Amino acid sequence: QLQAFGGGLVQAGGSLRLSCAASGRTFSSYAMGWFRQGPGKAREFVAAIRWSGGSTYYADSVQGRFTISRDGAKNTVYLQMNSLKPEDTAVYYCAARLGLYSTNVYEYPYWGQGTQVTVSS
Repeated sequence: QLQAFGGGLVQAGGSLRLSCAASGRTFSSYAMGWFRQGPGKAREFVAAIRWSGGSTYYADSVQGRFTISRDGAKNTVYLQMNSLKPEDTAVYYCAARLGLYSTNVYEYPYWGQGTQVTVSS
């Protein structure tokens, strides 16, 4: 089970940190991803991290502004979002898949509920 939270309303240039609490299984062999879906848009990849080793991968649109990390003791994955832009407005979802990370939304079988992020200009 994945539970995402931490969204909210922020002004452009501001920061938010999203959290994804994982439970119900051992995630050490999993990759965790963050995706987002803006109004009228398809769900898109944002960032991913391998639970074991911590290697990360980012979409070009967030590279240098967002940071994904994980805390093994808390079984939680974070998405630190800095220098937010109005185009970052979306519902953000965390997801998990066994093995390597992927940018393909259809390759993640486990999903949390979304958390709304709204960036005002």
